[in-house]
Formats: sequence, structure tokens, C-alpha cells
Amino acid sequence: MGNITLGILGLGVLLFLIVVRVPIAYTMILVGIGGTIVESGPRVLLNQLKDLAYAQFSNYDLTVLPMFILMGGLAARSGLSQDLFRGANALLGRFRGGVAMAAVAACAGFGALSGSSTATASTMARVALPELRRYKYAPSLATGTIAAGGTLGILIPPSVVLIVYAVIVETNIVTLFAAALIPGILATLMFMLTIGIYVRFVPGSGPEGSHLPRKEVIAGLVGVLPVAAIFLIVIGGIYAGLYNPTPAAAVGVFLVAAFGFVTGRMNWRDFIESLYETARTSGMIFLILLGAELLKIFMARAGVPQAAAEYLQTSGLPPYAIMVLVIFAFLVFGCLMDSLSMVILAVPFFWPVISGLDFGMSPDDLKIWFGIIILVVVELGLITPPVGLNVFIINSLAPDVPMKQTFKGVVPFFLSEIVRVTLLVLFPALSLTLPYLLAGPAR
Repeated sequence: MGNITLGILGLGVLLFLIVVRVPIAYTMILVGIGGTIVESGPRVLLNQLKDLAYAQFSNYDLTVLPMFILMGGLAARSGLSQDLFRGANALLGRFRGGVAMAAVAACAGFGALSGSSTATASTMARVALPELRRYKYAPSLATGTIAAGGTLGILIPPSVVLIVYAVIVETNIVTLFAAALIPGILATLMFMLTIGIYVRFVPGSGPEGSHLPRKEVIAGLVGVLPVAAIFLIVIGGIYAGLYNPTPAAAVGVFLVAAFGFVTGRMNWRDFIESLYETARTSGMIFLILLGAELLKIFMARAGVPQAAAEYLQTSGLPPYAIMVLVIFAFLVFGCLMDSLSMVILAVPFFWPVISGLDFGMSPDDLKIWFGIIILVVVELGLITPPVGLNVFIINSLAPDVPMKQTFKGVVPFFLSEIVRVTLLVLFPALSLTLPYLLAGPAR
């Protein structure tokens, strides 16, 4: 059996195991180990295994992951999500569909603390869904808004998936954080616009807005100040060059924990639960990374990424047509697995293809532009059937709303995301302008 044939067979086994719901980490480990043994023999595998885990996990950039995960867990237990929603509702509640818009804005704000889409969706569902129901929003729009709004946690800095992408393609995390800011704000505004259009053209989907008393508006805005301060200190400090992401995340953990203890919203039991949650999530991520490295060794020895890159680069297709094919492939993967697994599994295959094409930009800019596009496509995967991980999370928290209704509710947001992907592909400046401005003359 030829090496390429063996590699393709390994991919088939990989996809089959994913479809039958074998955890992605175990799937990649099994295929990576089995494929390497068949292709090169056990001696080669053992030589790789003797220092593979240490080489993978001793990467300093990965130390930021547990800290940002812990910051998100503490933020969820410190009541900051409620403060964000009340503040956003104080500003937006007066508009038709304003409560749903406030939920999107709160998702964006909480995503800036948690860096996780699933954590954002599950936390904001507990906060915003009761209010959306109280104001008699259509169940499909209510659940669809939270499922789509939760995806903002993956792009608004800091983002766990963005950090992992930076490690895979070996680019600067701070630069990627800067590149993600404008697309993240654009997503938030486009989601709000989508809600505004939807409630106007679909009768009964959302009520007229109501003006809150001035006292409540002021109280809501004041409640957002701690979140804004933490974001400015953590992310602003990174952009200003005061510290790199790992110390910044440690500062964020300290500030969120101090806020929770000082205000009495969090106790030691909550803190310990956050530590356990961080350990579980970090362990899962590291195991997936190890599995991806084993799979990459097998695929590289089989020559699959090299063959795919050569085939597409010599196909005669223009670079942007190949980019569209890669985006479509990520959408298909998004129907089968969660966002983090998708990035870890697919980026090592597709980055060699993209890096060999001429898009009229430097290799460093190409890494940034491609990463932001892929992150937006990964967001789409979170609300795309049959998996749509955020939809499943919302369904578990609102079991009275059929999943079909929630998928119906995310359709307008899905179309909005398609428009945003198109804008990001056609106008790379949306991703690259802010990194250039922050870098100044040195760039």
C-alpha cells in the first residue's frame, strides 16, 4: 500500500470515529499511533514518543490557556454576566428587539473575559433567556440569539481557540488579539442589525422596546464599569506592551477573583470549583494537542499534506478560489466536531496549502488574515447542524424549546456570518489595520 493511500485511509478512519462520537483526542491518538506503526514501524513511533509530550507541553505560549480559562470560570461565578446584561439592556432595551440586542452585547462583553464560546453561551443563557421570555420574545429568536451570541466568545480577545491557532502556525498571540478586535466588534454590530431587521419583518417575534427609569439606566451602566476596567487593564495592558498574555491573564484572574470576594458574590467553594473546571478543560485541550501532534507525524510521513498542497497549488485555480474551498471544508468539519478540535485537526492540513499561494501579502500577514477568517468560519460551525455545539448547549438549558426551533432562530445570524466572512476575505484590511497601527513604524 502506498504512503498516500495509507494516509487517505487513515483520514477515512478518523472521520468514521468522529461520526460515531469517539472523543476527538482519542481518535487522533489512535489513528496517529496506528498509522505510524503501519507506515514506519514501532521503532519510529517509540523514538517520537520519548520526548513528544514534553516538547509539546513545554511551549511557553500554552501557559496562557489555563489562566484565561480560570478567569472565565471566575467571571461566571462572580455575577459579571448579570451586570453586563443589565448594563446592555439599560442602553438598548428602548429599541424594538432591544433585549435580544442587549443579550448579544452582553455575550460580547462576557466573551472578552472568558475566551470561550461554550462558556459564553451557557452562562448568558442562564442570565438572558428568562428576560427574553418575560418580554415574550419568540422562542426561536430567544434561543437562536443566545446560541449565535455565544459564538462571539471565540473571537473577542482573549480567545482560547485563537491562542491555539497562534501556537500551531507559530505567530504572535498579541498581534492576533489585535487583528480579532475589529472583526469581533463588526460581528456584534451585525448581529444587532440582524435582530433589528428580523423583529421588523417577522410579526410577533419581538416586542416594542420600553424606556427604563433614569435611575435604572444609571445603575445598569455603573454595574458595567468593573467589567470594562478589567478588560482595559488586561487587554489594554497587552496592547500597550506592559506585559505579555500570560502575566496579563494572571492579572485578570486576580482582578476577577478580588471583585468576586470583595462584593461577596463568590466564596471559596466557587473558587475551588473554578480551579477544578480549569484543570479538566486544560487537560482536555492538552490531550487534543498531543493527539494532533501524533496525527501530524503520521500524515507528514505519509505525505498527505504535501500532496494536497501540491495538488491545489498546481490545479490552476486562482488563490481566492482555493480559499473558498478551504472555507467550505472548515464548514463541513464544523458539522462534525467542536471548534477547538476543528482548528487543531484541520489547520495543520490547510495552512501549508494557503501559505504556498500568492495573496499579495507577507507570510506574517497571511497567518493573521487566514486565522481570523478561519475563526469566523469556526463560529459558523458552532451553530451549524447536525452538531451546532452552541445549539445543543442552549437546548439543554431550554428543553421546552425544540431544537428545530433553535436552528430556525440561528438562520438569520448564519446568513449574517456569511456576509462577514465575505467581507473579511475581500477586505483583508479589516483584520490587518489594527495590528499595523499598534505596531507603528517598527512594522
